[in-house]
Amino acid sequence: MANVLDLRRRIRSVKNTRQITKAMKMVSAAKLRRAQERALSSRPYAQMLAAVLESLDRRSDGYSEKTGSILHPLLIARPEQNILVLVVSGDKGFAGAFNTNILKAAQLLIDQRTASGQSVDVEPVGRKSRDYFRKRYPEAQYTHLTERSDNDLSTHRATTRTRNAPVEVTGDHPGILNRLKFDDVQALCESIIARYESAEIDAVYLVFNEFKSVISQRIVVEKLLPIRKVGEHEITAAEEMSREAREQAGHAAATAGISLKEEAESDATREARKFGTAEVDYLYDQQPERLYRHLMPRYVATQVFHSMLESVAAEHAARMTAMDAATNNAGDMIDALSLTMNRVRQAAITKEIIEIVSGAAAL
Repeated sequence: MANVLDLRRRIRSVKNTRQITKAMKMVSAAKLRRAQERALSSRPYAQMLAAVLESLDRRSDGYSEKTGSILHPLLIARPEQNILVLVVSGDKGFAGAFNTNILKAAQLLIDQRTASGQSVDVEPVGRKSRDYFRKRYPEAQYTHLTERSDNDLSTHRATTRTRNAPVEVTGDHPGILNRLKFDDVQALCESIIARYESAEIDAVYLVFNEFKSVISQRIVVEKLLPIRKVGEHEITAAEEMSREAREQAGHAAATAGISLKEEAESDATREARKFGTAEVDYLYDQQPERLYRHLMPRYVATQVFHSMLESVAAEHAARMTAMDAATNNAGDMIDALSLTMNRVRQAAITKEIIEIVSGAAAL
C-alpha cells in the first residue's frame, strides 16, 4: 500500500488535473455560445436562398421550356456506381465520443456501399477523420497532362484519374474548421460539383453532427447530390443521443450557464419560408437556366457551410460535456484518495502508539 507522502502527491496531481478540465470546460462553453450565434445567424440566409429556388422550381418545374431538358446538372439523378462521402469531424480530441460516432456512421455507409459493389471516394474535413481514413484507404492518384499545339500558341491541360482501390481518399482540408469561412467551403463545393457534373461521381453524401441544442443532437447521413427537391433534406440515416448522454450534456450546460432550449425561429426565417410557398406570380428578369446556373452551386455551398457550423457547435458541446464529466470524476477520485490517506495515516499512528505502549510494558 502507498504511504502518506505518495497519496498526498497523487491528490495534488489530481487537483491540478481538475483545475485544467474545469478551465477547458469553461473555454468550450464560451466557444459554444459563439458557435451557436454563427449557426443561428446563417439560418435566415440559407432559408431565403432555398425559398427563392423553391419558388423558381414551382414556376419552371426544373425543365427548360424550349428544350424540355433539366435546367441544371445537379438535378440529374444517375444510377449510383461511384459515390462521394463528405465526412465532417473535429480537429481535436477530448470531446468524448463525438469523433468516434461520426467515423462509425461514415464507416458503416462505406461498408454498405462497397458490399453492394459501388466505388467510394472519401472527402474528410477535420484532422480526426483525415487521420482515420488515411490509415485505412489509399489516396486517389491524379495525372496532370499539358499539351501545346498550334506552334506553341495554345495550351491544353487535362487531369485524369486512375482508380486503384474500391475506396480512396480524394481530399485534404486541414484547419478549415478552426476559422470557418464561406469562401473556403465554396471552393470545396465547387470541386465536388465539378466532379459531379463530369460524371466522375454519381451521388454525394454528407456525414456530420446536426446540432439544435446541447441536448438535441444527432449524427446524420444526408444525401447532398443530386438535389431531388429544393429546401428539403434527404436524410438517409440518423442516430439520436442516448438518454444518458442527454443527461450528462444537460448537467454540463446547466453548470456552465448554457440554455437547454432550442432557439426560437426568427422572423427573418419565417418570412423566408413564406416567400417560397406564397401563391404569388413573381416575375424574374433572368431566364430560369441562368438563375439555376448561379444559384444552385451557392445553394449547395450554403448547405455544407451550415452543416459545418452545426458540427463545430456540436463539437464544443461534446467537449464541454466531457470536461464536466472529467471534473466530476476528479472530485470523486480526490475524495477516495483522501479517505485512503486518512486510513493509512491513522494506521501508522496506531502502530506507533502500540509500539510505545509495548515498549513501556516491557520495562
